[in-house]
Amino acid sequence: MNKKRLYWFCQIGGWLFLALAQSLYLKLSDALNFETATSQFLLLFFGILLSHLYRNFIVKYGWLRIKIILLIPRVIIASILLAVVADYAQYGVEWLLNIEGDKHLNTITIVTNIVNLIPFFFSWSLIYFLFHYIENYKKAEIENLKWEASINEIELNKLKSQLNPHFMFNAMNSIRALVDENPSKSKDAITQLSNILRNTLQMGKNKVIPFEEEMKIVNDYLALEAIRYEERLKAIVKIHPESASFNVPPLMIQTLVENGIKHGISKLVNGGVLEIQTSVENDTLIIKIKNSGQLKEKHDSDSGFGIKNTKQRLQLLYGNSATLNINNNDSSSVVTELTIPKKLTSYEGNIN
Repeated sequence: MNKKRLYWFCQIGGWLFLALAQSLYLKLSDALNFETATSQFLLLFFGILLSHLYRNFIVKYGWLRIKIILLIPRVIIASILLAVVADYAQYGVEWLLNIEGDKHLNTITIVTNIVNLIPFFFSWSLIYFLFHYIENYKKAEIENLKWEASINEIELNKLKSQLNPHFMFNAMNSIRALVDENPSKSKDAITQLSNILRNTLQMGKNKVIPFEEEMKIVNDYLALEAIRYEERLKAIVKIHPESASFNVPPLMIQTLVENGIKHGISKLVNGGVLEIQTSVENDTLIIKIKNSGQLKEKHDSDSGFGIKNTKQRLQLLYGNSATLNINNNDSSSVVTELTIPKKLTSYEGNIN
């Protein structure tokens, strides 16, 4: 039901209910006759007519934008005036029809009728303004949500634009180290890098991508790093079958894998092992990346660009529903645990 239909439904229905309620009261009091029934009909007619004219006045003179403290006296005065006009309009028609024509000769009767009508018009005003204040509040909330979503979208794109050059820089450094040392392997490394770049360009506009697509990039990245580190890097991948049903932010797992190699395995003379393991619990994907090395107490795990970027992206996409923790697993290894829910929080239903 649109606003116009809703207005007329409430307008006619409200005054009709009032007229019927008063008619029922008169019936139960054995006071319902032609004259009193006509009065109730006139109340219905003039109530609808005058309140509708009052509504047009409110819209024309911008009362919906006035502060409540300034609006209250206006509404009280308007309710009194409407009650006066309704009473004398009703009297005029009754006088023409010769129905209870002498009731307005009594001042007390006039005042009583007007006082009885004031609450009706005041209640009408209260309902009308309350409806619009609630509607405007909802509109404001929607606008705020849209604004916040827009800001989050800008921030997320900014983070993604920062991440791609960061990844490319590290990958190119890996290839540069191979050019003089092993030209043949450097060619293979360039092929691996081209696969990664092609995939990242294709998914550049996506907020999240299927888990399997992310793992293709991770596998290519591990193959690229295996050429560089040779026997110093051993990779183990254990994927839970249900992981394929999840979406993950692009390059997020790759970033954590890169972090484990860069800050852990690369600093060890004999290299080490990097293990990726996933599990699914309560519609949540749990990704554990275990790498050889140690997280030193003086080292701030959030200081690295990749980790800070990852946490910001998780917050923008999932709010507090996703987590990222990095801790020492034992005296020789570090575990990074990432949990991702099945549904987005900030962008649910809006995946490009």
